[in-house]
Amino acid sequence: MPPLLPLRTITVLALMIVAGCSSHKPDEANDNSPDTTHRAGEPDLIPVIAALHDQMYAWEGTPYQWGGTELSGVDCSGFVWRTLKDRFNLPMKRVTTSQLIHMGKRIQPDRLQPGDLVFFRINRQMHVGFYDTDRHFLHASASRGVMRSSLDNVYWKSVFLEARRLPNEHGARISFNYDEDDKNVLAKN
Repeated sequence: MPPLLPLRTITVLALMIVAGCSSHKPDEANDNSPDTTHRAGEPDLIPVIAALHDQMYAWEGTPYQWGGTELSGVDCSGFVWRTLKDRFNLPMKRVTTSQLIHMGKRIQPDRLQPGDLVFFRINRQMHVGFYDTDRHFLHASASRGVMRSSLDNVYWKSVFLEARRLPNEHGARISFNYDEDDKNVLAKN
């Protein structure tokens, strides 16, 4: 086995040299990749994404219950309201989808940012969720409970109504879960 040791060492060193040579600082002027940095005047969306994912972690799989606002059962507007209240610390009374659609400003679907509200019309009823990332949104589905779905899904594309941005959401004081006990605290509030 001693002859393999130098061969392994040489292989590891060669890989490190190749990896080191292939990594370089990108030319910012010619970089066509999506910008994930915070630009002056634009909100830093990383805390918004983190808050949405934290809420999703706490609520994923919660069953749908019309009018519900608890971990035992929640509807779409109840999930949005609890997220605004629990994660973005926006003090507001329970709101319905019909009220949410009049809040904030309407935005074009190609301008969606994490935290924007997305609305759908399903059989003359409205449905709401939060835009997440990568053309996905978080919502309380009547059939599957709290979940993440794709806006590119044929069904969701066919019922998409509009998107709205709430101005107080970006830059809000954001709260996070830190352990399983927080799920119990959330359910009691």
